[in-house]
Amino acid sequence: MSSSYPLENGGLSVERIPVPEQPGDEASDFESFHALNVAHQLELWGNRDRCPVLVEAAVFWRGNQYEERQVFLAYLNGVVVGSGTLTLPLSENTTTAGVDVLVAAPFRRRGFGSTILRVLEELARGRGRRSFDGYCEEPLGPAAGPGRLLDAKSGTGSVPLDSASTMFALHHGYSLEQVETTSTLSFPVAEEVLLKLEAEASQRSAGYSVISWQNQCPDEVVDVFARLKSLMSTEVPIAGLGWEGEQWNAARVRQEEATWRASGIDVVAAVARHDATGELAAYTVLTHRVALPAVIYQEDTLVAPEYRGHRLGLLVKIANLRRAKELWPDATSVMTWNATENRHMLAINIALGFKPSGFEGEWQKRLE
Repeated sequence: MSSSYPLENGGLSVERIPVPEQPGDEASDFESFHALNVAHQLELWGNRDRCPVLVEAAVFWRGNQYEERQVFLAYLNGVVVGSGTLTLPLSENTTTAGVDVLVAAPFRRRGFGSTILRVLEELARGRGRRSFDGYCEEPLGPAAGPGRLLDAKSGTGSVPLDSASTMFALHHGYSLEQVETTSTLSFPVAEEVLLKLEAEASQRSAGYSVISWQNQCPDEVVDVFARLKSLMSTEVPIAGLGWEGEQWNAARVRQEEATWRASGIDVVAAVARHDATGELAAYTVLTHRVALPAVIYQEDTLVAPEYRGHRLGLLVKIANLRRAKELWPDATSVMTWNATENRHMLAINIALGFKPSGFEGEWQKRLE
């Protein structure tokens, strides 16, 4: 599986590395890739809260039938100086590719990142991909400080124009399509806060019931849950990214659940069911890692368009936060990500006590 791409850049080579079936199974290259990511997260945030553990990273980068994922290391005379990843959707969005480049701090500003990116883009072109997506998450501080800002094409949100990530993306022909706000919630939320918000939501949510589960969606609702998850790729703001909607079915839901189990991730979900029709109107998901017990991730939250206006997003989030308090008593924070133009969901998060902690630029390059 390992492939090498020797390049004329002072002895630099970029090599695709295998992803181990189990961490420790001939995993030295992958462990180097993971260690590079951990070092970057510590440099950027001062903690590992946003960094997957090794087994989770290995499970993810093995890919699945819906997305091929490739991992690369860049070597300078045998020393690891950077990494790259390439993601290739296989079911939908088959003309797009996700690219990511990371260079270790001592080796930056020497053109190595540009070389890694060129390899990724050339490989993607060879697979018929005509649009490249990249993401860069950073702490809130730099965006709020002095300096010029670059506005996203979505019309809301901006990133520092003079930051290294912005200059790198612009230099290589990428445009800032969207900015997401990273928010953090101190956990647990006081019960009096939840009761007040729940009372407000209940006034507008008559005729709906909340169903919750841990780790596996009940068989009797998995098909309707899959239909609701399909909306997650079409009914949330995606600015000008132009992605096709994902098609979910029960098998895809079960595959995601199996991935979480193999990664050591515990999951709780809450859905709002319309009592008159049995349809699922809204859902939300939280995930937790035993290896990082203080942090909970707020994953998807969605209310189907025809059911909006009933405070269902707030209702299911309250139910899930209560369940999380029971299951994960050592957790001290919840993290979530929302497009800056998603004012409704941001308002729900603010009401619950989330506060902005970072931003993520979402970049795209389209070939002529």
